[in-house]
Amino acid sequence: MSEGVVGWFNSLVNYGVSIIWGNNDWLIANNPWYGLLMFVLIGAGLYFTVVTRFIQFRHFGHMWKLLRVSNQGRKNGGISSFEALMTSLAARVGTGNLAGVAIAIYLGGPGAVFWMWMTALVGMSTSFIESTLAQAYKVPHNDNVYRGGPAYYIEKGLGKRWLAIFFSLCLLVAFGLAFNGVQSNTIAQATNEAFGVPTWMTGLVLVALVAPVVFGGLRSVARIAGKIVPIMAILYILLALFIIITNLSQFPAAIALIVKSAFGFEQAAGGVIGYGIAQAMINGIKRGLFSNEAGMGSAPNAAATAKSHPDHPAVQGFMQMLGVFMDTLVICTATAAIIILSGVVDPSVEQEGIQLTQLALSQYVGDLGIIFVAIAIFFFSFTSIIANYSYGESNLEFISGAKNAKVMIMIFRFMVLGMVFIGAIASLPAIWNFADLSMGMMALVNLVAILLLSPVALRILRDYERQIKEGKSGTQIKFDPDDFVKLKDEVNRDAWTD
Repeated sequence: MSEGVVGWFNSLVNYGVSIIWGNNDWLIANNPWYGLLMFVLIGAGLYFTVVTRFIQFRHFGHMWKLLRVSNQGRKNGGISSFEALMTSLAARVGTGNLAGVAIAIYLGGPGAVFWMWMTALVGMSTSFIESTLAQAYKVPHNDNVYRGGPAYYIEKGLGKRWLAIFFSLCLLVAFGLAFNGVQSNTIAQATNEAFGVPTWMTGLVLVALVAPVVFGGLRSVARIAGKIVPIMAILYILLALFIIITNLSQFPAAIALIVKSAFGFEQAAGGVIGYGIAQAMINGIKRGLFSNEAGMGSAPNAAATAKSHPDHPAVQGFMQMLGVFMDTLVICTATAAIIILSGVVDPSVEQEGIQLTQLALSQYVGDLGIIFVAIAIFFFSFTSIIANYSYGESNLEFISGAKNAKVMIMIFRFMVLGMVFIGAIASLPAIWNFADLSMGMMALVNLVAILLLSPVALRILRDYERQIKEGKSGTQIKFDPDDFVKLKDEVNRDAWTD
């Protein structure tokens, strides 16, 4: 009886995942809604790109200017724009960048990398819209760290608290619990491969390291992410540049292979098995979305926490656009270059994601490559765990209310630590599948919300651009909710009053 119920539940979850995420046969599937989420995400990204007048290209230089001053503006122990960006990058940069890219190339061929790039380029505009809304609707908290995200702008902007709670529950399942298990599992496997450390031992070490950070609250997460993420990202990129420079004569051919394979012009990889355009698209888009999270509704939770400089909602929109660029167009590309230049991908042999990246790197630096990847994935995935926790805490507080959240947050912290240990020692495909379903549903809810609220974000963008054209900068740039008909009765005034 119980096995039948479990089997029925797994079948239902699998069907839901197929509808939302699609599969490798989505172009010829009888069900026209297979891959629904990817169509909506790409469609929304293209729409936002057009209505913002290609903001990711027009303001590309401005994003970097804001990054230079992103540690200013923080007051009373709050979180700066830079720390909010690093928190979102901590969640983004992890398994998807090292293992996910390898899986995309293995299943979809080199062309999958091209579609990852395209997904990131259109996703940058989506990230601007959702993060700007998160800042506009943020609320103050007694720890001087703002709270906000899709749940908050769905409730205030759309007046749908039930839908906001549904979103929060989906995020709690996916990011708060299950994906933390995925990250710890990846760390345990990579550590076992490199050093022969038993997975249970890695699990215990992770729990010991994660515990003091999550019990320290959101400020602790931001501080740790702000220190670890930049260092590891720079080291990983420098290694990739070293490999590209030492194999510079092969690099143009690798880029050409990526572009040709994306459109089916290169029908064979290594002369073994051909890849179709459908395989390249589905795997590139799917892994790209999993990595950069644009439109998923996760990064806005980090974007809302910041006291930006200048103090305007659009600033975090630009900063989170930069996060998508760094994640996919820089770090994922670094992994792709390492793997493609190594020539180790063999579609005729089953190859695991993280082990494939380790194998590729070992072609250049020997066993040190396996060790380096293990260390890199440890830090990237560790910061993903603590950032995912911060998303969960914020949404749990939204559901229960700030005054009643203490007990629930304490229970949630122990549940997160439990999932970190369980993920390290077990393979739980059914739970990860359920997490995919939860993440897919929260993404669909978020996309509908930001499409409906996009006129608000666009008016905020125009207000910011107007002040820039007037020659204002820094503290001269202000956000006044009274300038917006819709926002003046919905925005929390305390969040925008010094």
